[in-house]
Amino acid sequence: MPIQHTVVFRLVHDEGSTEERDFLATGRSVLSAIPGVEDFSVRRQVSPKSDLEHQFSMVFADRAAYDAYNDHPAHAAFVAERWVPEVAAFQEYDFEE
Repeated sequence: MPIQHTVVFRLVHDEGSTEERDFLATGRSVLSAIPGVEDFSVRRQVSPKSDLEHQFSMVFADRAAYDAYNDHPAHAAFVAERWVPEVAAFQEYDFEE
């Protein structure tokens, strides 16, 4: 059964900054290249009802593909080297149909 993995987040960087653009571009290039990642997207949240500003969303064919993504060295490195120091707050959501 397909899984849509979504994370919404706020960065420590100022909106429109070079650091913000670099983080989002690096996230797109690194995470979308991991085998099993489909339909990767980066979106900006526009509602005033939330202070979380960005979204990464991707789809996995099944639980095995999702687990392989979570365990992949590129994902682990991105989380350790970029996510942890640069993300101020986040919520993660995983959906099955």
